[in-house]
Amino acid sequence: MHSRTLRQNREYRILLLGTNTMPLLNPDLSRCLRTLVCWLIATVVLGFPTFAQDSSYVVSTSAAWVDTNLDLQSGDLVQISATGSAGGCDPNGVSGAATNVNLPLPSAPAGALIARLHDPGATPLLIGSSHDLNITEASHLFLSANVAGDPPCQGKFVVKVHRVAGGAEADSSSASSTAGSAGSENRGEQLKSQLSAAADIFMQGQFGLDKPAASSGTAAVTLKLSTAPLDASLRKSIDGLPRRVNDQFKNLGDMVNFVIVGSEKDVQAALDAANWHVADTNNKKAVFEAAMDTFEEKDYLQMPMSTLYLFGRPQDFGYEMAEPIAMVASRHHFRIWKAPVTWQGHEVWAGAGTHDIGFAKDKRNGNVTHKIDPVVDGERDNIGSSLQKADKVKSLTYYLPPNPVQTAKNATGDGYSSDGRLLVILLQ
Repeated sequence: MHSRTLRQNREYRILLLGTNTMPLLNPDLSRCLRTLVCWLIATVVLGFPTFAQDSSYVVSTSAAWVDTNLDLQSGDLVQISATGSAGGCDPNGVSGAATNVNLPLPSAPAGALIARLHDPGATPLLIGSSHDLNITEASHLFLSANVAGDPPCQGKFVVKVHRVAGGAEADSSSASSTAGSAGSENRGEQLKSQLSAAADIFMQGQFGLDKPAASSGTAAVTLKLSTAPLDASLRKSIDGLPRRVNDQFKNLGDMVNFVIVGSEKDVQAALDAANWHVADTNNKKAVFEAAMDTFEEKDYLQMPMSTLYLFGRPQDFGYEMAEPIAMVASRHHFRIWKAPVTWQGHEVWAGAGTHDIGFAKDKRNGNVTHKIDPVVDGERDNIGSSLQKADKVKSLTYYLPPNPVQTAKNATGDGYSSDGRLLVILLQ
């Protein structure tokens, strides 16, 4: 590609800006920018390779959901076909089988092959012997037979899945080479759109524009709250938690605005089901992962985050959720720490969540840092809502502790406000 053409591309302008301005940024933002720069280099140099994938699975009528381990992206075309194996079961269902309202998909024949995207609470889709799926948002594919209790037949399906990355506009009957070509073009357009959005976010933040780069707030969510009062011993444990986290210089920062009760394994599984991603902690690893995800046509969603402290130690885990690439400036994210208390034998986790919406000046040193949505209750509720939608929550309860934090500043000097309540999340 000619240098003149490169310089006409916005993504290349970001590359030049990022390279020249990195020394002016604080370490957290510099890590993020270096990761983006690496991503852009890989995009420009490697281009958008065609990507198609074929997989096979065996789905038993007597087993639970089969995880295909396929992470799907918007624009993907997924072609699924199935044949019956042992037992004479038909992927289109068993004719004459009794109707059962407890079936995963009551509207479909009993014993038919079905699929599920997203979280465990999502509505299944009828696949039968053949079906094409045009993916419109990031998803994960599961397969199962439409059964509840005793299956209407004892057997297995042999299922073949053909996925074309970004190929939703390809004709489902076209040869794989044609579908792959369309997929490459669509993926390229998707990446260009993502880069353009990221460019706008970076330009606005880098040049000090007051207009926020992304949505100015977290969308309001509706929580299904428990009506039962919080257990007295759990209230006492929460009362003893620190109210705010701090940075390495002991500057007080974000408020502790939620608590999760559950084992480490259950917490990680629940957050994974809710589509939260563990943030990278190693800069070199982050750059490598960004480059490899680009080459494999995946979206890099594990941008590093800075270290904050609670109970005198760094966060145990950092999680984030955002749109690809634009997450450099705009992302939902939180940190959690295992508290030095338990409740009824369960581990207790203290969390601090905020929503990055752009860039701002660090009030301590004048560097550029992330700007947060000042109404931090929105991110608190977003975390609870995501876990509830994933069907991982036993109960959600608001709790107002003594000496609540209602107006404060984070470690970089930005102000925020809250109603002071913590969201207490008991996992299934």
